[in-house]
Amino acid sequence: MSPRSASVNEELRRRSRERLLQAAVELVGERGFEATTLGDIADRAGSARGLVSYYFPGKRQLVQSAVHRLMHRTLEEGLEREPRTEDGRERLARAIDAVLGLARDQPVLMRQHMAGLLQGEGFVQCPEQRRLSELLGDTVARYGSQNVPADYPMLRALLMGAVYAALVPGVPMPVPLLRAELFERYGLDWELGVPPESAPDAEQRVQDLSRFFATEERPGTP
Repeated sequence: MSPRSASVNEELRRRSRERLLQAAVELVGERGFEATTLGDIADRAGSARGLVSYYFPGKRQLVQSAVHRLMHRTLEEGLEREPRTEDGRERLARAIDAVLGLARDQPVLMRQHMAGLLQGEGFVQCPEQRRLSELLGDTVARYGSQNVPADYPMLRALLMGAVYAALVPGVPMPVPLLRAELFERYGLDWELGVPPESAPDAEQRVQDLSRFFATEERPGTP
């Protein structure tokens, strides 16, 4: 049997990493961070346990990368949904709704993510986090910012604060109220984005996250 080509090996590594990211968001969303082990994640992903450390230095880094993947793909999906638009105000409204929607639909996962950000390592610099930053920075630019390097961190901080407020155990703030505050700050009409009254209810919202993780075989892959 001839050895696999470099391109085949690279594709196999890509798919293994994707499966680990997907398994991480699923398990932490179901059980919480502390109750999820790296072994659990490897087993759910169908990977050898030693392979996890090949891609990620530890559980915290793996989970944070996985959540950043979920966030940037959710944001992409919200920004590019039909009807597509280049209107900066509409795109900012969609971005706010996408992030607040994660707090609403994935409370355990997002609560664990927020807690992880307060640990010593803070943000994990990874491709998923960089893509999330690019999308939010582009949203701020399209909105009309004249100083994206200053306005993007402010938007990020406001969104993180809103997610935190929505998830505080025992005293969560309603997502529609948090949305109203953000929309007022940015001068956005309530009808933009996905207003709460027009959003699908919990039973209709798709909870299958597999569409955000490219674990399928790509066309032409041996």
